[in-house]
Amino acid sequence: MGVGNVGATTAYALLLSGLAPDIVLINRDRKKAEGEAEDISHAEPWSHTTLVRAGGFEDCATAKVIVVAVGAGLGPGETRLDLLKKNAAIFRDLIPKIVATNPKGILLIATNPVDALTHYARKLSGFDLNRVVGSGTILDTARLRVLLGDHYGVDPQSVHAYVIGEHGDSQVPVWSAARIAGLPLQEFCRVRGVAYDKAALDEMALRTRNAYYRIVGQKGATFYGIASGLVRVVRSILRDQNTVLTVGSQMPGVLGLGDVTMSFPTIVNARGIGGVVPLNLDPGELKALTRSAEAILRQIAVVEESASEGGRG
Repeated sequence: MGVGNVGATTAYALLLSGLAPDIVLINRDRKKAEGEAEDISHAEPWSHTTLVRAGGFEDCATAKVIVVAVGAGLGPGETRLDLLKKNAAIFRDLIPKIVATNPKGILLIATNPVDALTHYARKLSGFDLNRVVGSGTILDTARLRVLLGDHYGVDPQSVHAYVIGEHGDSQVPVWSAARIAGLPLQEFCRVRGVAYDKAALDEMALRTRNAYYRIVGQKGATFYGIASGLVRVVRSILRDQNTVLTVGSQMPGVLGLGDVTMSFPTIVNARGIGGVVPLNLDPGELKALTRSAEAILRQIAVVEESASEGGRG
């Protein structure tokens, strides 16, 4: 759903992955969807046999996963809360139409601000908690692992580190759980004979948090990383892999933070959300996560307020 930069790139990455025999692109501008579908299909001879086509809501009736990448962008002078209100209004129209056509699929939400909108999509859909998955901090986690790999001279795939909480300014890197080759960072540094530089870690956390602003300032949008992350989530669902990913889900009462949707290491499988994996956070991380949950709850309140205003209108 939605074939802007993120949606179209995700469809292309899905074709290259060979995961899906049938990919349907649904967009308000049907001609845009048709053009993207035809363009993507021309990669089929060099990748995998896949039917890529434009369609309507009726074409997602049997879809296992519905990737929602529909959304407005930030206009001049607009804030993140302005964007939230605009996209919440889009969801009020969109999500019930999806559910009416496909009441059994799994919703994978990529629209920003993704935490509050994943929470809202769950409410609008009426789906069980496990069937609404947010892209959450999968991209932030990937960004942090790339920076750690570059800093320590190892393949990012050998780095296990998480960013949790909000996909936004209050995100929390969990240094206490970060591992390279199974070793905590300080131990890895000791056995490799390199310095454990807390200032460098703080700089990596800052670069991770600010990556969106930096890349948008340079090229106008970000889409390759998130598209790859979305395909990884789809793979985990379609192949029932029980992969641990930092996706977003509604977690009533987890860690005493209230009924909030945010990211935590989460088992992803054919059910969607297979369970949240608790982390032993240090006191500073727990305090930061609490602030992150509070930030998301404020966004959720804005969505609820905008829905009430829309109803009165």
